[in-house]
Amino acid sequence: MPGWLAGARRVPSPNFDARPPGTAIDLLVVHHISLPPGRFSGDAVERLFTNRLDPHADPSFEALRGLRVSAHFLIRRRGELLQFVAADARAWHAGASRFMERERCNDFSLGVELEGDGEHRFTEPQYRRLARLIAVLRERHPLRWIAGHSDIAPGRKSDPGPTFDWARVLAAPEAAGLERPF
Repeated sequence: MPGWLAGARRVPSPNFDARPPGTAIDLLVVHHISLPPGRFSGDAVERLFTNRLDPHADPSFEALRGLRVSAHFLIRRRGELLQFVAADARAWHAGASRFMERERCNDFSLGVELEGDGEHRFTEPQYRRLARLIAVLRERHPLRWIAGHSDIAPGRKSDPGPTFDWARVLAAPEAAGLERPF
């Protein structure tokens, strides 16, 4: 099926729609997520992205009641790759956002969530998986830019946070030529 990657566990989300016709997918947006905050196991992120999160399961979930979000991909702490939305479709990951004078980053970006909280360092398996994912996505899309959610929604978002190693990601051979203009 177009836009779905071999090797990723498919967890289809209803939280997507079509991109504007003729839109080039040239931006990769890196996020972090953990549910409940600071917890790195369980299926709460999958439940959130598939509209099945029970707001009573944890006190922190009440604020997420009715939220309709998704990302294209999630990389778990041990490097497992999950895919929620076909890469050709528009996942609802960036919200109100702006990149280089362009609004609505969901239109022209791919969203990758790393299981994390911005306080704990991301893992070696996550960085390795991200590099491999970048390589595969660049074969299919004209990715030119990479940004954090905080870069495209400053003041509103802080992810992927200070523990994300931008230098490492940009130095990886798979990311050669990608730019982070911040």
